[in-house]
This record gives sequence, C-alpha cells and structure tokens, in this order.
Amino acid sequence: MKWGILATGNIAKKFASTINQMSNENEQLAAVGSRNMDSAKAFAREYDIPRYYDSYEALVNDPDVEAVYVATPNSLHYENCRLCLEHGKHVLCEKPFTINEKQAQELYRLAKDKHLFIMEGLWIWFLPLYNRLRNILLQGTIGEIKHISCQYGFVATGARKERKFNSALGGGALLDIGIYNLGFLRIVTGCDPQNVETTKVHINENGTDDYSCLKLTYNDGCIAESVQTIGQELKRNARIEGTKGSIYLPDFQHAKTLILEVEGKEPETIECPVDINGFEYEIREAGRCIASGNSASAIYTPEDSIALTRLMYDIRMSWNMIFDGEIQA
Repeated sequence: MKWGILATGNIAKKFASTINQMSNENEQLAAVGSRNMDSAKAFAREYDIPRYYDSYEALVNDPDVEAVYVATPNSLHYENCRLCLEHGKHVLCEKPFTINEKQAQELYRLAKDKHLFIMEGLWIWFLPLYNRLRNILLQGTIGEIKHISCQYGFVATGARKERKFNSALGGGALLDIGIYNLGFLRIVTGCDPQNVETTKVHINENGTDDYSCLKLTYNDGCIAESVQTIGQELKRNARIEGTKGSIYLPDFQHAKTLILEVEGKEPETIECPVDINGFEYEIREAGRCIASGNSASAIYTPEDSIALTRLMYDIRMSWNMIFDGEIQA
C-alpha cells in the first residue's frame, strides 16, 4: 500500500516510523502533506518520503497515493477525511474519528458509496493481547463480569498542553485519551452502557475537560469506572472482576501483559508482545480490507466506532461542553 500522511505532528511521526518498518509487507510512504512547506520537507527528509506538499489538497491529488493517514487535530478529522474520500483515497483516521455521530455516519456512508475503505485508528482494538482477552471472556473463565475499572492520565506542558485543551481543535481529556478507556470497556463488554454518570469532572479555563471520573452501568448489572485526565500521571492499568476470578492489565493501552486469577488456581501471567509498536495491526487490517474490496472493517466496525463517538458526545453534552462552531448531532 502506498500511503500519504496528512499532517506532520507527533502521531504522524509514529505512523511514519511504523510504515518504514513494514517495507517487507509492501507498505510504503509515498507522500506527506502539511500546511507548511518547511514542515513537510523536514518530515519527508526524516522519514525518507519521496514527495512532500504544502497543502492537503495537493497531497490527495497525488495519483501515486492509494491511502491516507489523517493525523490532524480532532475537530478537523471530518473535513479532512471527506477531502480524501472525495479524491478517491482510502482513509485511516487517527482517533477520535469525529466530534459527533452525524459526522461519523456521513463519512462511513460516503466511503461505502464511493467503494472506498475508511476506519478510525483506535489501534489498541487490534492488539494480540485483546484477541486473547476476548477468548478468555467468551469461554467464561472468570464467570459473569461484575466490575471493570480503568484509568489513564499524563501531564502535558507548553505548546502540547495548549493544543490538548484547545476548544477549537476538539481538545480535552475525554476525546484525547478517554476514548482508550471507553474503547477498552467496549472490548470487554461488547455493548453500549445502559447509563453513564459523571461522578466528577473538571472543566478548565479553555472550556475543555482535564479530568473526569465516569460510572457506567450495563444491562447485565456490570458496573465500570473510568478515570481520564491530562494533568496528573496515572498508571494505565485496568481490572476486570468476575464471579469466578479476575483479570488485571498493568497497561491496558500498550497491552502486552495480563494476569489471570481464577478461584482455586495459581495466577497465570499471559504475555502477547507486539511486532513493532502496536500500530502495525491497524495498518495490516486496513491493507487487508482494501485488498478485499471492503469499505469497512469487520473487526472494528463502523457500528463500534459510531457508538464510541456517540457515547463521548453524550457525555460532553451532559457537561454542557460544545466546541467552537460545533453543530449538535
């Protein structure tokens, strides 16, 4: 697959580095686009990309580019993905997919109409450890799930902090990292929560959230707690408690290890290392779907993506938090 990268920030760098380590899988970087020529040129030089452009329009008009990785700020994903699709490019869009459900539905519908592939890049969904976790839960190894907890927090400083909290860019901890928490909960439960309660939230001077604690209740009685914050360091751990045992993940985002404890048995540590850095699995899924002529993934489906988009939107609306110029879904 010949990839174009739209934008040149930190996440774009991780994607470019990953692709360059997948050359034996016929993945390659064809071009990069930025709003700044110097930035595009520097990025191309660093990652050995043959062509670079000073506009996104020029990138999507490159006939050699087959698929585009969209790595712009959250609030720009919808228009950037639409630009790619309208120019006949397959799309892998960095999470969160869009700001609201309506935008997400439109993009998936447009891709299907144009016989193009599109997927939200929620990379943890494809990690090998989660395939193992799903099987453990499906087999009922820990019984009926009663409680789940997960947390994720880090400290941002300087320009990065300003960008993370900028309302015009779709900032805030929920959209930036809370999606990992909520995505993890959907991996475990496989469904939408029946009810979501915000037990604590802090809205900063920019009008975006820097801390929230959520309580989610599911139809089967399972209760989940999710903490997400940009402002304090929290270990990215998670625990799943069932009627027959529990599962602990010391790092549910960079998930490589889980500890399984079943009543009457010794604890078992299960290791599932990644090949490169974890991004490679979503890239492989995109390539597989494109080669098969599919407009969407059957593993991380549009329904899953839209459900998470809707959940985060509903939570933000309960906080009376609307981004600049945002149209309610």
